[in-house]
Amino acid sequence: MACSIISCKKDFSTNSAVATSEFNTTTAKRSLELVYTDSMYELVGIAVSKTGRMFTNYPLWNQPHKYDVVEISGINSRKPYPNEEANSWKDGEDGVRKWVCVQAVYIDDDDKLWVLDPASPYFKGVYQHSYKLVKFNLETDKPEKIYRFNYVADVNSYINDVRVDTKLNYAYLTNSNEGGILIIDLNTGKIRQVLQGSPSVISDPSYHFMIDGKELKQMGAPAKFNSDGIALTPDGKYLYYKPTTDNKLYRIQTKYLRDESLSAAKLASKVENLGEFSSSDGMIFDKDGNLYLSDAENYRIIKITPDLKMHVFIASPLLIWPDSFSIQDGFLYVSCSQLQKQPKYNTASPTWPPQTPFTIYKVKL
Repeated sequence: MACSIISCKKDFSTNSAVATSEFNTTTAKRSLELVYTDSMYELVGIAVSKTGRMFTNYPLWNQPHKYDVVEISGINSRKPYPNEEANSWKDGEDGVRKWVCVQAVYIDDDDKLWVLDPASPYFKGVYQHSYKLVKFNLETDKPEKIYRFNYVADVNSYINDVRVDTKLNYAYLTNSNEGGILIIDLNTGKIRQVLQGSPSVISDPSYHFMIDGKELKQMGAPAKFNSDGIALTPDGKYLYYKPTTDNKLYRIQTKYLRDESLSAAKLASKVENLGEFSSSDGMIFDKDGNLYLSDAENYRIIKITPDLKMHVFIASPLLIWPDSFSIQDGFLYVSCSQLQKQPKYNTASPTWPPQTPFTIYKVKL
């Protein structure tokens, strides 16, 4: 039976020690292997299942735009996921039962696919409160659960990325527009947003985010993206996160995020500022506790070892805004969204899409 994402259902409403990073530029030679390319539509995410199925997403930021979520079926071929109907939303239609503006795809440790739809097309605000997080069973390609954000984050939010603790059954998400961390009790469906106003979720206004010798600007002012990248340690003990447009890295023990008895001030006091690393979008841990960070300013990926030493993992001119990561079978997969080339950041040369195709690569860990 053909069904939209929501018609196969269940619906739920609802100071620290600073470490000094050491930078090591000597690293083994690694090469990027192209796994997917799209010359027309701007992709953002990457999720790879244990069986090798690959998914990416196309948020509705610019035109042209066709699908929000696809399963990759070849180096330049794809099919809408879970079907055409779910990807057919148009302005004025009900956004509850279709994708509106999908920002992230993620595979958890149980090999379930999570799709995050902040439902804010063109960054103009949440459309009819249709923002949602959907969990898919990849054996049936049907949604198992749908979590709706129903006013927990307001209409100016942009819920950006997600990590899931399958042992304790919690999900953690970032709000990259206003700044904040959302917590979902996956058993009850209860959702809370915390740390609003904390310096850890707000981009440092004094930091100059530079690419190709120019500061990234929007409408003449420095572009600022708040809490965005997010990563969960392999044991689930810590959540790491950071704003995109500065180089500070933060973490907090997840037991504090789950403790609803803590006041906002007490919770904020549990955040650890780990120091300065790279300005990053995508973040992910491998099973050994190494943290990989994108570094869009310098066309590279950074590796931070458990002792908080920073190394260049790989650098390449092909890494045009390395955006999202997935790890599977000893490979790190990375999507390149070319965000800095969007018209809103390039008023002098607003050609879109760029001549270089949007890409996904993999590199051996």
